[in-house]
Amino acid sequence: MDSKKAIQNEIDDAIFNFTIGEIKQAKAQLNKLLKEHPKEKEAWHALSEILWSEKDFQSALRAAEKAHAIDDKDLHVNTTLSRIWVKIGNQKKAEYYNAQARMLGWKEQLKNPPESL
Repeated sequence: MDSKKAIQNEIDDAIFNFTIGEIKQAKAQLNKLLKEHPKEKEAWHALSEILWSEKDFQSALRAAEKAHAIDDKDLHVNTTLSRIWVKIGNQKKAEYYNAQARMLGWKEQLKNPPESL
């Protein structure tokens, strides 16, 4: 499985499995994928969200940090890191990543301004 499309399909399949309650299967899929493709930010982010949902905040943090190391300008990864730090209890780090996410969101809005009426 080397094509970007096949990798994304596997990530999407794992996310689907998570949403229908097949959490162990979803984690196994993502862990297998990440062994083969350790630079897949979306897979790290998906794994982080699953671990967060299980309240395994330290493991979620490690996965989110891997995604962040690959792309520190990802709005969703920064938001996830902020949420994790809130749960861990480090308000300063939570606020830092929240601010990063807000700035990235504003940059996106500036790239795509709403059409005037």
